[in-house]
Amino acid sequence: MQLTTWRLIETPPATGAWNMAVDEVLLESMSLSSVESVLRLYSWNPPCLSIGYAQNVADVDMTRLENFGWELVRRITGGRAILHSDEITYAVIGPHSEPRLGGGVLKSYRRLSEALLAALIKIGLPAQALPHPKGESSDSSEQERICFEQPSNYEITVDGKKLIGSAQARKNTGVLQHGTLPLYGDLTRITQVLKFKDEEERAFGAQRLLSRATTVERVLNQSVNLELSAKAFVEAFSETLNLDLKPSTLTNEELTRAEELVNEKYALPAWTKRI
Repeated sequence: MQLTTWRLIETPPATGAWNMAVDEVLLESMSLSSVESVLRLYSWNPPCLSIGYAQNVADVDMTRLENFGWELVRRITGGRAILHSDEITYAVIGPHSEPRLGGGVLKSYRRLSEALLAALIKIGLPAQALPHPKGESSDSSEQERICFEQPSNYEITVDGKKLIGSAQARKNTGVLQHGTLPLYGDLTRITQVLKFKDEEERAFGAQRLLSRATTVERVLNQSVNLELSAKAFVEAFSETLNLDLKPSTLTNEELTRAEELVNEKYALPAWTKRI
């Protein structure tokens, strides 16, 4: 693919509602022919449980979530619950005319997985991006309410354990794919804020999750900070997808629209608890 300029937007840690609002604002802007595609890198503060567009909020134990002081937000992308903490999150946003996002969900997933895989190799991880075995589904069990329990097509794994969880939305305005790389921390914390029949089932859920997912720290036996991870993402996307990533900030118009979406959508129970 020919060299193409994208915006590189790195935003400081923010609330779940604001992070999701910004991703949607950037997706909305892709309807304008003059707007460049975006690679956005960000993180979350405080920790936030995000649920997929069609996931039932009944999966969430609201009392436990509030006791931990964690937030809840619903994404516009599909998939299952993710607890966002101790991680780097990426978002790729572009118009349908961007060839790197063309060919439908599977082809674009595979193309972007090449860049994600290159980023992890730069960090020192022996990662793979493999097709998901035909006939298996992340929805095959009632217990699979957690994104990291099952890899999908061309998602990133190390020794069979999922390392990056991604989800994609294709709207009239363009394409959004975002995903998360857990850098360190206890992956099983998510089981503390989901509903289980009893504590025995909760403990089994935590054990099951650790058998299927991992973090950068667990693989390398050492911590990797956010700055180093972001640098690896930028270099890998630039080299793998032949991009000129131009550092950028959100415009005043984008910031204003993001605040509108926070107040009108992402911070409201009418959106978060609609299913």
